[in-house]
Amino acid sequence: MQRKIDFRIMKERTITTALFDLDGVVFDTESQYTVFWGGQCKLYHPEEEGLEYKIKGQTLVQIFDKYFSGDLEKEQDTIVKRLDDFEKNMTFEYIDGFIDFINDLRSHGVKTAVVTSSNKIKMEVVYKARPEFKSLFDAILTSEDFERSKPDPDCYLKGAARFGAGRDECVVFEDSFNGLKSGKAAEMKVVGLSTTNAEDLIKPYSDCVISDYIGLDYQKLLNKLF
Repeated sequence: MQRKIDFRIMKERTITTALFDLDGVVFDTESQYTVFWGGQCKLYHPEEEGLEYKIKGQTLVQIFDKYFSGDLEKEQDTIVKRLDDFEKNMTFEYIDGFIDFINDLRSHGVKTAVVTSSNKIKMEVVYKARPEFKSLFDAILTSEDFERSKPDPDCYLKGAARFGAGRDECVVFEDSFNGLKSGKAAEMKVVGLSTTNAEDLIKPYSDCVISDYIGLDYQKLLNKLF
């Protein structure tokens, strides 16, 4: 007796587009940013303990608007200068297993994009440090491409639209709470990376949680998500 194939199930198990945040997802840089923003937050907001963790996933504009406006607006240029100098000396090491994983995705025809709250100036630093970076992705979207910052879904919806992909075809890779919430709000599958926050804390916002990409490939990703 011939087995009937449910093509709806097959469609649900297909991923055509992978959307990656940058820091803490592609590069192991979040600990470096925690040091920088920890210093700035203690200097300007000593009353808000742990503020450097709350702002993760937000754009610089969003951070300034919420925490460095009013009397602190005059300090914004100084902070930008400090951040620019800091980023020029950062190290950009890939999360373990990332290169093999993204190459495997692309070998299966999956479109790949960076969807980051970083701006174009920061990305120029990345391109200089990692000349091969652009070749790993079909698109790179920065803060200048979005009208609203994470946790709003705008950035990931725009990432999907770049490839004409439906929400059910996309998977988001994120580490910050704002980013995870953004992926969920976009109604996409979300893989949480426990590179910045503990697994038990990000699990409620993720379809699955990984610590790195070692041993992960396209088929194993489908098995984790469906």
